[in-house]
Amino acid sequence: MRSFYHFMMKYRGMGKGSEERRLADWMFEDHDFPKQSTSYDEISRYLEWNSPFSSALHLFDQLWEVYEAEEF
Repeated sequence: MRSFYHFMMKYRGMGKGSEERRLADWMFEDHDFPKQSTSYDEISRYLEWNSPFSSALHLFDQLWEVYEAEEF
């Protein structure tokens, strides 16, 4: 099973200005992001403390549902 980080890398380079791209690019550049994690709680807690933009947590919840459908 891929980590959430690896799932998100498909959004890098996506349409300019998309929120998914913005989050994926931030995750790529953040050296402390839990890149190997498959845990909703771990990633959610990290984003609560280090959210790169105001809608990031809501977007994460939406993308987590897609991730679960594809990976679990």
